[in-house]
Amino acid sequence: MQANRTKTHPGGAAEMSLLDKVRAHVLGLGYEPGSLVPEAALANEFSVSRTPIREVLKQLEIEGLVEIKPRVGTFVRRPTRRELIELFQLKESLEGLAANLMAWRGPVPELATLERNLVDSDAAAEAGDSEGYAELVHEFHWTLMRGADNHKLYEAYERLMNQLAYHRLVTRSVSDPNRLSASGREHHAVVDAIREKDPLGAEFAMRNHVHASSRVALTPERSDGERTNTGDSDN
Repeated sequence: MQANRTKTHPGGAAEMSLLDKVRAHVLGLGYEPGSLVPEAALANEFSVSRTPIREVLKQLEIEGLVEIKPRVGTFVRRPTRRELIELFQLKESLEGLAANLMAWRGPVPELATLERNLVDSDAAAEAGDSEGYAELVHEFHWTLMRGADNHKLYEAYERLMNQLAYHRLVTRSVSDPNRLSASGREHHAVVDAIREKDPLGAEFAMRNHVHASSRVALTPERSDGERTNTGDSDN
């Protein structure tokens, strides 16, 4: 039996179901890949018994977010490198399409939100606030999805981002000042093309942005804090 879930759509957020709450909790920065997900602590956190928590964790296993090991415990699933590359390839396609669709629509309310996001992001970058910038990256990408006004695209993107656990990767990649400033320039290029109602230009700019940031996110960290250039990367 699958846990009951509340759907969300581009038009607004519905009240979060237990599944949504636990998923958001597990995707939070407190749970690193491979770490134990304690059933008892979750049950206490959400004031429920262990039974609904177990049902939710079974659903999260189906979604590829956790791995349940009988008589051992539930752990945050660590995706393989190949899986991450494939997920980023899908992200590039979906976000490129979203930018294309939004550019076709003209001056929709989401465009004003993106423009305000750029102002705030520039300020965060200037201050070297990588944590604040990472939050604004999250807002930028989801605003773009809402601006595309395509519910099926939004739903596919939501599933993808749950598997990717993207916020962790963004936080790591924008800790590099060079990537932080480059990411900002790429966001500006996307918004410029949308403002000019240039669908192909917007799609190209967004694909370029996702590809560039994925290269950084997929680059293994070295023990001395430096990155090893592998030629892969997104943000």
